[in-house]
Amino acid sequence: MLFTISGRHLDVPQAVRKYAREKTSKLPRYYNSINQVEVIIGGRSGGFSVEVIARAEHGKVFIVSRTDPDVYRCIDSATHKLEQQLRKKKGRERDNKRTGGMKLT
Repeated sequence: MLFTISGRHLDVPQAVRKYAREKTSKLPRYYNSINQVEVIIGGRSGGFSVEVIARAEHGKVFIVSRTDPDVYRCIDSATHKLEQQLRKKKGRERDNKRTGGMKLT
C-alpha cells in the first residue's frame, strides 16, 4: 500500500508523519481493497486542517476533511470518520450480494 503524507503551506514534523502513517495503516482492516492513502496537513489561522484521501480498486475514492487546533486530534477524528465510511461501504457491498437462485419445490 502506498502512503503519501504532505503539508500544505507548512513543513510536517517527522513525529506527525509517523503518527499519521500509524493511524492510516489500519484502514485496510475495514475495506481490504485500499491501495493508496494520502494525508494532506494544512495550516490555518485557527489551527490545522487534515484531509485524508483513500483510493481503492475500481476507482473508488473516499475523502474526509477535518479542522482542529490540535493536529493529532485532527488526524484522529479524520481517520475515525474514514473508518466509518469504509465500514458502511463494506456493509453495503456485503448486503448487495445475491443469496442464490430461486428455490424450486
